[in-house]
Amino acid sequence: QVQLVESGGGLVQAGGSLRLSCAASGRTFSSSAMGWFRQSPEKEREFVATISWNGDYTYYADSVKGRFTISRDNSKNTFYLQMNTLKPEDTAVYFCAARSGHPLSNPRLYNYWGQGTQVTVSS
Repeated sequence: QVQLVESGGGLVQAGGSLRLSCAASGRTFSSSAMGWFRQSPEKEREFVATISWNGDYTYYADSVKGRFTISRDNSKNTFYLQMNTLKPEDTAVYFCAARSGHPLSNPRLYNYWGQGTQVTVSS
């Protein structure tokens, strides 16, 4: 099992940056693919980025490509989402998630979820 706790959300002006962290506990973290997702009111949870267990493979949603960077440090059982050049449309609750096997963009295929952290980007 994997337990996940996000941190690093907050309020930032458009064009600013934030770094989200997701601290994981559980023996299988280092072998799990990890993902970031976000959800705005009245919208479905959407894919943001995913990373393979060893960090060699990453994949991003088109809406964040070139602005966000996903990374992980297995020695610290933590993975990250660096968000630059933030836009008001990035405002959402951000969730980290874990799954065994390949990194995927479908949230229904992730087994473990954090509680979410709010990111608000003002214009």
